Amino acid sequence: MNYFFGIAFIAVIWFLIRNEIRKKNLKKFKAELHHNWGKHKKKAYYNFFVIGKYFHNNAHKKDAYHLISEKSKTDFDIDEIFQFLDRTSSKIGQQYLYFKLRTIGGIKELLQFNELVTIFQEDKTLSVNCQIALSKLNNNDAYYLEELINGKQLEKPTYLWLIKLLSILAILFISLSFYHPAFGLLLIPICATNMVFHYKNKHSVSYYLNGVTQLSKALKVSKILIKNKKIKYHFNDLSFIARIKSIKFKTEFIAFEKNVSNEFLFAFWFIFELIKVMFNIEYLMFNSFLKSISKEKKSIEKLFLFIGEIDTAIATASLKAGNLQICSPSFTNDFSFNVAGIYHPLIDNCIENNLNLKSKSMLLTGSNMSGKTTFIRTVAVNSILAQTLHFCFAKSYTAPFYKLYSSIRISDDLLDQTSYYLQEVLTIKELIEASKNTFPCLFVLDEIFKGTNTVERISGGKAILSYLNKKQHTVLVSTHDIELTEFLQKENYNLYHFSEHIKNEQLIFDHKLKLGKLKTRNAIQILEIYNYPKEVIKDAKDIENNYFS
Repeated sequence: MNYFFGIAFIAVIWFLIRNEIRKKNLKKFKAELHHNWGKHKKKAYYNFFVIGKYFHNNAHKKDAYHLISEKSKTDFDIDEIFQFLDRTSSKIGQQYLYFKLRTIGGIKELLQFNELVTIFQEDKTLSVNCQIALSKLNNNDAYYLEELINGKQLEKPTYLWLIKLLSILAILFISLSFYHPAFGLLLIPICATNMVFHYKNKHSVSYYLNGVTQLSKALKVSKILIKNKKIKYHFNDLSFIARIKSIKFKTEFIAFEKNVSNEFLFAFWFIFELIKVMFNIEYLMFNSFLKSISKEKKSIEKLFLFIGEIDTAIATASLKAGNLQICSPSFTNDFSFNVAGIYHPLIDNCIENNLNLKSKSMLLTGSNMSGKTTFIRTVAVNSILAQTLHFCFAKSYTAPFYKLYSSIRISDDLLDQTSYYLQEVLTIKELIEASKNTFPCLFVLDEIFKGTNTVERISGGKAILSYLNKKQHTVLVSTHDIELTEFLQKENYNLYHFSEHIKNEQLIFDHKLKLGKLKTRNAIQILEIYNYPKEVIKDAKDIENNYFS
């Protein structure tokens, strides 16, 4: 008896100590979340193959107002922008943030998201408590919940009838063995056959195992989140939680094997495994589970979007709480584009600039390294953020609700045997097709047709830029070709430029946007600063003065 009480006493002490450690860890974790509120993640690793899976696989893309293409993703450094923005607490939140950053929906949907962000901005305690719940889905396995939504569905086996028959025979022969032991011998071939089917089915189970485990966790997290009245009120339809709850037993049954983590559970698992083999329990349950997953796929996706949207809204609220100049955008129907204090978030101490266009486009000239390409990228990135997360890195932002297209980073393709110029031709053809759209588009181009000769580059560039510059569209183009300014200032293009000056044999750039066309050049000066031979400098200047002055 004393031995029994001793074991019970040790068990109670162990429980109390473990509970106390859990409380201390939770308190420490909560303090860290408060401390890191508004701050960028440190030492985070990003696997964009899995982070981008929901964006690439979801079926809603065809319904979106606009998608940021792979080309524009590269042109605007979207992966790097994502890393800067990411303050999510779960892997589902990461996948949703990436999806949202590349999927422009409607204005109504955007404003609803901003309302959710405001809830978390105004209640930091709520935000931290939700982050604690969401962190339960921060294991890499949480990426696999997406596969239950968009993954390939396994087909129902044609021999399921045989599995059911073997299960019935096993029950029958066990019952009959109580009357005559000889019936017990018939269990041997049945058990052997069941074992083959059981372990063959393990491969199918493993295909879903990570996703199923995370579905159970995601359901628990969602129940915690909806306890808050503000969150519950914001989301009109939460019926998907009850629908997923109806298949909770099946999911936890399938996920049980994944959660075996100590010797006591292993002993129970071994006995349970024998029972499952004998009666094909796992096989039958798994096929029932597949049917339920197929039936409730939409509910599972709603759960994914519910958790992802909350996590992304908290991440956005955290970003807005940081020491960054951020504004909320305004959208207009009069085709005017007005920004003040706009800057690029990835550039330290970035110089802010203003831009005002009234039913016009912009031709931006400037010398090498002056910041032309960075500026047009800055405008494009902030337009994307305005239309996906409802904030901009600026003091103010007013513009149409754009579809964005770009031609900035062009490279030849050796595998497709496509030259630089042909690749650029194909890219710009996509912009031409997009310009037929009645919705406002933002076209962002850098050094148009730089893969061909000067005469055809200028003539072809002028023709295309004139064609793209329809009333509802805005074109932002940067170029070294001063000649284009003479053609395009007559065709509804405002001219802007960046300039520099030389001090102590160094080029000094102020990176301030100035009205008008560029009147200076610096390419030969750079050669001179870097000690090119004097005869090269003299020859270059003579040609410049005699033929291009």
